[in-house]
Amino acid sequence: MIVEFSIVPLGVGVSVSEYVAKVIKIVDESGLPYRLHAMGTIVEGQWDEVMSLIKKCRDSLMEEVERIIIDIKIDDRKGATGRIEGKIKSVEEKVGRQLKK
Repeated sequence: MIVEFSIVPLGVGVSVSEYVAKVIKIVDESGLPYRLHAMGTIVEGQWDEVMSLIKKCRDSLMEEVERIIIDIKIDDRKGATGRIEGKIKSVEEKVGRQLKK
């Protein structure tokens, strides 16, 4: 399955990149395939792996802030792997060229 999530700390000011960096470090160290983008992160793995990772990210931020908002979108498809890249490649094939990433 692929999961897109974002964790937004509240009450920390306008910039949240310091907190994003802490979360991405945890995601990177998980060993799961992922892609960071401007509004969140996409991770691929099994349900328990991904949910455990999101919980770990949440727990880490809650040590520093009083409140967070977590947004999660899940695409769960039996037997499918490599979907972070595969979904993009499928669209590019239909468009007939490589797209901006």
